[in-house]
Amino acid sequence: MKHVIRILPVVYMALIWVLSSMPADAVVELPNVGVDRFIKESLHLVEFGILYALLFFAGLTFGGRFKPLWSFIFMGVAILYGAIDEIHQSFVPYRSATWIDFVKDTIGVLVASHFMHHAYFSGKFVRLGDWLRKFAAWVR
Repeated sequence: MKHVIRILPVVYMALIWVLSSMPADAVVELPNVGVDRFIKESLHLVEFGILYALLFFAGLTFGGRFKPLWSFIFMGVAILYGAIDEIHQSFVPYRSATWIDFVKDTIGVLVASHFMHHAYFSGKFVRLGDWLRKFAAWVR
C-alpha cells in the first residue's frame, strides 16, 4: 500500500499536466459562464493543496525519517510545480497563464501545509494530527 501512496503525487502531477494541456472547457463547461469561471478559478486553491497533501502522505510512508524539513520541501515542490504548470499553460492555445493563478496555487499549498504541518508536528488541530499519526502507523 505504501508504494501506491508514494506514486500518487506523481500520478496527480501527470493529471494536472494533461488537464492543463486541454482547453478550459474540454472536460466540463457549466451553462452559466460566470459560475463556470468562478469554480474553475477557485479550483487553483484546491488543486495544489491536494498536491501538497499527497506529497505529505507519501512522506509519512517513510516512518520515523519524516521530519519537518520534508514538509517544507514538499511545500516547495508543490509551489514550484504550480509555477511550472502556469508556464506550461502559457504555451497551450485557449489557456492563459497569470501571476494571480500562481498566487492562488501558492495559497492553496500554504493553507493545506498550515493545517497538516501543524497538526502533525506541533500538536495543533488535534483531531487531524491524531488521524495523520494513525495513517502514518498504518502505512509503515
